[in-house]
Amino acid sequence: MTALDDLVRLLGPSTVARTLSADDWTETEAYVASPLPTDFKAFLDTYGTGVICDELVIFHPRGDSPLLARMRQVHERRAAARRRVPDLHTFPVHPEPGGLISWGYDHSGNEHFFWPCDPDPDRWKVVTDSHGLELEVFEGPFTAFVLDFVERLREVDDDEPDTDEFDPDGFDPDEPESVEPSFRPI
Repeated sequence: MTALDDLVRLLGPSTVARTLSADDWTETEAYVASPLPTDFKAFLDTYGTGVICDELVIFHPRGDSPLLARMRQVHERRAAARRRVPDLHTFPVHPEPGGLISWGYDHSGNEHFFWPCDPDPDRWKVVTDSHGLELEVFEGPFTAFVLDFVERLREVDDDEPDTDEFDPDGFDPDEPESVEPSFRPI
């Protein structure tokens, strides 16, 4: 079983009826001058643009929030920041050779990228920019990253303090709800 199979099993079947087109990825892949990772495209072709666990936002090339428009915006912003403070932005950004390729963000303020460190896109790594302060490289494909991301969210939730000691009824309106694996189309 692949990480994509595990992810689909974890999130459940897609609730969006999608009509796929062979041209869905053409313009985006022309912009990055490479095919994108197979598991990334397969996941997005299944689920579309949306939010995983109400935290991780990802974009399909088609729809109200197309991937390519966001890629261009993020790449331009990062390239300008790299020109201003090159010591802080050590990774190049697309279209520089080997430059990071944006694919999404999370509601914690982190940006997520592919690092085209291999000629085979299925061997690219995922890089997370944590608020421009540090880059974290994930050794694995997109779907393995998402599985790990969901697991880390669930671990953080398990580490939350027991609110019974703060509220005699055990209810705290500020306590986050338990993180359940989910995908919500946007």
